Amino acid sequence: MSIRIRLLFTVLMIIALFFGFLHLFVPDFPYSFERLHVFLFNLCCGGTLILFYTEQEETLSRKVILFLVAAVCYALFAFFHLYIPAMVLSLILAGIVETIRIEHFSFFPVGFFRKDDVSLKFHQASLLCLSMGLIISCLVILNNEYLKIISMPKLQLDTFFLGFSFPVSLITMSLIFSLMEKDNYRMFSLMKEIGFWNVNLGVIIFFLLIIFEKLLPQVFITGVLFFTVFMIFVLYRKIGRKLQQKNFLTSGMIFLLVTAVTGILYIFLQFTSDYSPVKYKWLLRVHAFAALYGWNLCGLSIICRYHDFPIRLHSTSIILLHWITVMVFAPFGNYYRPLAVLATVCYMYILYILLFSKGATSRATI
Repeated sequence: MSIRIRLLFTVLMIIALFFGFLHLFVPDFPYSFERLHVFLFNLCCGGTLILFYTEQEETLSRKVILFLVAAVCYALFAFFHLYIPAMVLSLILAGIVETIRIEHFSFFPVGFFRKDDVSLKFHQASLLCLSMGLIISCLVILNNEYLKIISMPKLQLDTFFLGFSFPVSLITMSLIFSLMEKDNYRMFSLMKEIGFWNVNLGVIIFFLLIIFEKLLPQVFITGVLFFTVFMIFVLYRKIGRKLQQKNFLTSGMIFLLVTAVTGILYIFLQFTSDYSPVKYKWLLRVHAFAALYGWNLCGLSIICRYHDFPIRLHSTSIILLHWITVMVFAPFGNYYRPLAVLATVCYMYILYILLFSKGATSRATI
């Protein structure tokens, strides 16, 4: 990936984090900065990089550039509550994703039911989830703003916007499984298949349980997801190839385990008598930062530098700074301006090291 394209994604990622703190500096703004915070990272950066990784070209194709421009416009329209053009763009974006998915896989995802490489299954699931998320968000807008056929407290636009994190999570899983050794042990193959189906079906069921506000089943599903992620973590540590990427992806999986723990904890807190969403909003912020800027960033940064490893950086030190920024500076920065600034500065430095350190095959491409 050229320096110019990496710079573009770096700017988008920094702006995304910045919008997460902007409510501290512009408290009375009539629109929610949270939407831009989530959209710019997950849909604009994440969605574009998923398509870039799928096409395996040296630069962004015309389709991918169109997706990026349309995704940024979609984010702005949704932010300013301009829902009709947002709906139109969501269908266009879904169409772009599907054309690329069908070109590289198939119209019907038959690969899910074959003995294909699990990394390819996760890859196609990521694309399918991205297009479906765009179509579903369009339907939710249509229902909530115009038709008003279904009325449910959790059937809200922002709930589905958070779902755009899932395609990024799946493409990171695809990376993890692609870096595992090709083994001949039936047990390992079975664990891979179980990991694929548990992750995909578990998240879909969990989303439905959130919408229907079924707390007890949510506890069960989050438990299943936690043990599935832990199983994948152990499997990756056991048969993952010894590459520099392994350090980053291992760190990312620990971030993912943290999101599972914080998610389970938040569900349990909803059973307490003194529960209120405002009281425990800090826990959701920890959960969100660990997911977006911890787990998802590990995957996206490796996609950006996919052909450059090994890159010249001190992996341990940058991983440690990454953890401090995501788990300490960013969550507390949501409430205190100085820490918001510190988190942003540290995040900029992390992105600079991850995306611009010289690699073994790096070329001075601009």
